[in-house]
Amino acid sequence: MNKLVNYFFRGILFVAPLAFTFLVLEAIFNWVDNLLPVDIPGLGLLIILGIIVSVGYLASTYFMKPIFEMFERFISKVPLLSLVYNSIKDLIGAFVGDQRKFNKPVIVQFDDGGNVMKPGFITQDDLSNLDLPGFCSVYLPHSYNFSGNIILVRKELIKPWDANGTDAMKFIVSGGVSHVD
Repeated sequence: MNKLVNYFFRGILFVAPLAFTFLVLEAIFNWVDNLLPVDIPGLGLLIILGIIVSVGYLASTYFMKPIFEMFERFISKVPLLSLVYNSIKDLIGAFVGDQRKFNKPVIVQFDDGGNVMKPGFITQDDLSNLDLPGFCSVYLPHSYNFSGNIILVRKELIKPWDANGTDAMKFIVSGGVSHVD
C-alpha cells in the first residue's frame, strides 16, 4: 500500500505540472487565435505571428526605422498613452531584445554581518542622475509571483552572483527550489 501511495505522488509530480503547462499554453493559444475572426483553428495565431514578424522586420529596415521612431516620439507626447506604452515596452524589453535587464544577478546584503541576503538583478548600475552616487537599483523578484520590489542600494552591499540570469530567475521565482548551475 505504501508503494502505491508513493507511485501516486510521483505521478502527481509529473502529471500536474505537465497538465497545468498544457492548460496555460492552450488558453494562450485560444486567446491569441480568437483575436482575429477566422474559422480555421490556428490560422488566427499564424496570421498574428506573421504580422509581428513583419513589423519587426520593417522596424529594422533602414527606410522604415525613422517612421517607427517618429511614431514612438508621438506616443511619448500623449500623457496617458505614453505612460502605458512605455511601461509595457520597458517591461517586455527587460526580458527580450538588446537591452535585457535581468542578466546581472546579484546578492544584496541586508545586515552588517552578512547573515541576511536576498538575490536580485541590477537594473541600473549608476544612480548619479538621481543624486545618489555610489548607489544602483536592484530588482528583487518575489517567489511564486510576477511581482517584486525595486531597491536603491549602495554598491558595496552588492555581491555579484555567478549565475545565468535565467537560472537565477528560476531559483528566485521557485522559492529557492530550482537548482542553479
